[in-house]
Amino acid sequence: MDSTPRKWDISDIPDQTGRIAVVTGANSGLGLDTVRALARAGAHVVLAVRDPRRGEAAAATVRGSVEVRRLDLADLGSVREFAASWQGRLDLLVNNAGVMNVPEARTKDGFELQFGTNHLGHFALTNLLLPHLTDRVVTVASQAHRAPGRPSIRFGNLNMTGEYAPVAAYSQSKLANLLFTLELQRRLTAAGSSVRALAAHPGWSATGLQSHDASAVRRALMWLGNRVYAQDSKAGALTTLYAAVQDLPGASYVGPDGFGEMRGAPTLVGRTQAASDPATARRLWTVSEELTGVVFPEPATAA
Repeated sequence: MDSTPRKWDISDIPDQTGRIAVVTGANSGLGLDTVRALARAGAHVVLAVRDPRRGEAAAATVRGSVEVRRLDLADLGSVREFAASWQGRLDLLVNNAGVMNVPEARTKDGFELQFGTNHLGHFALTNLLLPHLTDRVVTVASQAHRAPGRPSIRFGNLNMTGEYAPVAAYSQSKLANLLFTLELQRRLTAAGSSVRALAAHPGWSATGLQSHDASAVRRALMWLGNRVYAQDSKAGALTTLYAAVQDLPGASYVGPDGFGEMRGAPTLVGRTQAASDPATARRLWTVSEELTGVVFPEPATAA
């Protein structure tokens, strides 16, 4: 008899009946697979998407209770509108949406697109929804926070004006995701809230995210890697789902258990020293409040 412990998968998700979740970037890839798993387990899931028509097409493939609402994380006005329309309880927020290694561009509010979408958009959304939240926030980060060159938060030039590099900008945004999670958990704990902030990364998962890379060479390499090495998006979503439903400590970071954390079953993983620095996390939070005009509110108490 094989005594090897069975690895965690979607069959281990506990009953989610009665729970309400929001998943950003939910019309494809990791986001859609996260929605499918949560809805199948009984949760009511809101697909928060930039294009409602694509969102409705995605929602039609989901078995369970879902709805679609418009949310453009590259537009703080859209973020505020989404949050202002929310009524009642919210149990789970999954900050999944993101852009990766794209050509230089700006959000509607003038921020570098990757930092503005991946970090500032989710920063504002989380804080605006926090008064409704009863359980947890899961933010999807990336191994890119470990990229060569020791990524850091460029406080003197967050928009990387005059020195933009797609990979460096993406790495900065993913480092920001982890620092955001760290400081959010500190603030939640200090406020006496039972809400938890966690992060997860999917390893190397084959999604459409890589197809928008600014470099044709990187696009070709990623296409090849997606075909011969990467796990599929359903497997990649397992780390997010594990963080979303397991009883884990606040500020936990979940990733795949395979070699280099590139693929495998979800487990707790480490992060770089730069992603663990509380002083940098507090500084980033202060700057993010100034840039977005959104501050940490009084969180809800668990129902």
